[in-house]
Amino acid sequence: MPPERRPSPPDVVLAVRTRGEEVQFAVRLQPRAKADAIDGLLGDALKVRVSAPPVDGAANAALIALIAEKLGVARSAVRIAAGDRARHKVVAIRGASPDAIRRALTR
Repeated sequence: MPPERRPSPPDVVLAVRTRGEEVQFAVRLQPRAKADAIDGLLGDALKVRVSAPPVDGAANAALIALIAEKLGVARSAVRIAAGDRARHKVVAIRGASPDAIRRALTR
């Protein structure tokens, strides 16, 4: 039986910041999960699970694909700005507003 998904408290919001033409936010990535999914917030970071292993950038590629799909942007508009080899990352998006990112990723 899968663990119960606990919603984030209503006063917790995904922290995003604008840097030039990009919008950045923190991600806590869990590789080698059963399925790719966004699990809400962990503090002010987005908690994301991907089934890919953390080998040769596979988990990062899966993260980029999942975020791009959820936001409806091209994969080339999504990049890992910091934490390429860590579970805690900063993801940068081009072509999306902070409000659109919050709505799409924290439903």
